[in-house]
This record gives sequence, structure tokens and C-alpha cells, in this order.
Amino acid sequence: MTRQSRDAGEVLVRVGGVVFVLGTLATIATVTPLLLDLKRLPSIAYGLSMLMPLGLLVALTGLFVTARAESRRRRAAREAAAGS
Repeated sequence: MTRQSRDAGEVLVRVGGVVFVLGTLATIATVTPLLLDLKRLPSIAYGLSMLMPLGLLVALTGLFVTARAESRRRRAAREAAAGS
């Protein structure tokens, strides 16, 4: 396959990692006031915590895209070698 298809998977993994880290920071920010007996954050902060599983899903999708592109590339190379 082309380098472009592998790049798409790599980009998804990187974006997923960034989104996961943002979700982790939001989770820490929402749990800290509960542990320190401070005023609770607004509900939107708890919603931002959902970025963590979303980031994981995006990163896993990128891994599957990359693996599928690699599989297709190997299959094409095998068929080209068998046809020679």
C-alpha cells in the first residue's frame, strides 16, 4: 500500500494519544476537589473526562488502520513475488 494509508493510521494514534492525555488531565481535575473536600467543578468538567475513553478508541482505530494497511502491503508483495 501507499505511505499515505500508513500515515493515516499513525495520525489517528497520535491524535488519540493527545485526546487521551487531555481526558486524563480532566479526570484528575475533577477527582481532586472530591478528595480534598473542595467545591465541585461544573458538570462540563465531568463531561471532559469522557475524552479519555474517546482517545483510547481513536488510538485503537489508528492501530487497526495501520495493521490493515500493512497486511494489504504484504499480501500485494506476496502476490507479486508469486507472479514473477
